[in-house]
Amino acid sequence: MRIPLMALAVMLLLQSACSTRHEVQMAPVEVKPIHITIDVNVRVQKDLEDFFGDIDKADQNLNPSK
Repeated sequence: MRIPLMALAVMLLLQSACSTRHEVQMAPVEVKPIHITIDVNVRVQKDLEDFFGDIDKADQNLNPSK
């Protein structure tokens, strides 16, 4: 007779533990823009100047009037 009463008491205790209420509040999330500047033209521009600089020097040697 004691075991069913103890089981009933345990079930009542467990049931009361499950009836707790939790609230979660979501705060608004602010998303700010991110500005990223990457300068990759410096190397390309330098390589192009070197390439066309050689051509310009050769052209000046052929046509000194420029």
